[in-house]
Amino acid sequence: MDLKEFIQKSYLRPWDIAIILLLTISSFLPLVVFGIQNTGTDDATKQAVLKVDGEVIKVFELKEDGPTYTYKYEAADGDYNVIEVSGDRIRMVETNCGDQICVQRGWISKAGETPIACLPHNLFITVEASDGSEDGSLIY
Repeated sequence: MDLKEFIQKSYLRPWDIAIILLLTISSFLPLVVFGIQNTGTDDATKQAVLKVDGEVIKVFELKEDGPTYTYKYEAADGDYNVIEVSGDRIRMVETNCGDQICVQRGWISKAGETPIACLPHNLFITVEASDGSEDGSLIY
């Protein structure tokens, strides 16, 4: 059975095929529209916020061609964390907690990404953006 014979035996009409093709092509329209919107200039400034016990300790500016440096946070009880900032990303390099999960977490660089958390020290590092791209933000 060839294609012409199949079409004759089925209940498809010539306009049915045109409508199916039109609907299939138009289903990709949102992808194209939102893709064009997201290719605009990215003028958002990103920053990483270091919080211990809910209190902001330090804010790191994250720039794509920014410097690479380390910061050591030491608590009064002897707990310490070494944080590395490299351009527009940040990670935990070293800590004296037992499980080292925060060190294994690796780099973060996007707003809304799962934060780096050192639960034994109750320390969190989150990335925030000024353009409102993080979850729960509003722009008026």
